[in-house]
Amino acid sequence: MKQPLAYIHPDAKIASTVVIEPFVTIDKNVVIGEGTQIGSNVTILEGVRIGKNCRIFPGAVIGAIPQDLKFKGEDTLAIIGDNTTIREFVTVNRGTAARGKTIVGDNCLIMAYCHIAHDCVVGNNIIMGNATQLAGEVEIDDFAILSGACLVHQFTRIGSHVMVQGGSKIGKDVPPFITAGREPLSYAGINSIGLRRRGFTNEQIRDIQDVYRYLYQSGMNTSHAVERIQAELPATKERDEILLFVKNSPRGIIKGYFE
Repeated sequence: MKQPLAYIHPDAKIASTVVIEPFVTIDKNVVIGEGTQIGSNVTILEGVRIGKNCRIFPGAVIGAIPQDLKFKGEDTLAIIGDNTTIREFVTVNRGTAARGKTIVGDNCLIMAYCHIAHDCVVGNNIIMGNATQLAGEVEIDDFAILSGACLVHQFTRIGSHVMVQGGSKIGKDVPPFITAGREPLSYAGINSIGLRRRGFTNEQIRDIQDVYRYLYQSGMNTSHAVERIQAELPATKERDEILLFVKNSPRGIIKGYFE
């Protein structure tokens, strides 16, 4: 259903079951999948791809050009996956030459007033609380939860199954499976409740806890802890995910509370 009070560029490709409310603007080079609902006063600009069964609430702006002085008008994309909800006044900028696209995955909830800057990669099943702000080229892995009003520095990565306290300033990488809080942002334990909700066994959670005891409670520096983990703990999918994350972190990971 397309409202006559909406502006839709004739080149936009919109599935027949998309609902478009009044005062929506949809630019050229836009694709919107089946079952998606576009609320009033939403602006969807050039280069946007929106999947199936999404809900976009009033006032959101998807696909505006990057707030990056290096941007020279190159053709880039902003991609929204399936079954994702974007609440009121969220802004998602499209990519630059750095990556060519900004991505928000499937089954995400992006709450009101969030900002997702150019070239961010937001995984699947992500929750971003109200007014959380992502700078450019941030990566958030699957099932992470950022509570309200978090500020995330450019190029930062947040691991899978992480829970971050509201109001946090995130300037270092946050490794997977943990909770993070306090000021400055620090390791605050394993996200055991979230992991159990997602089907992790007690054995898997114990294995994750063993890894983080080396990283955060042994008194060793990160490099030494990684060596000891590889030598002394059995290889598991979770252990290897943590090690790969830590080894590939150019910014370095957040510290423990007592470090």
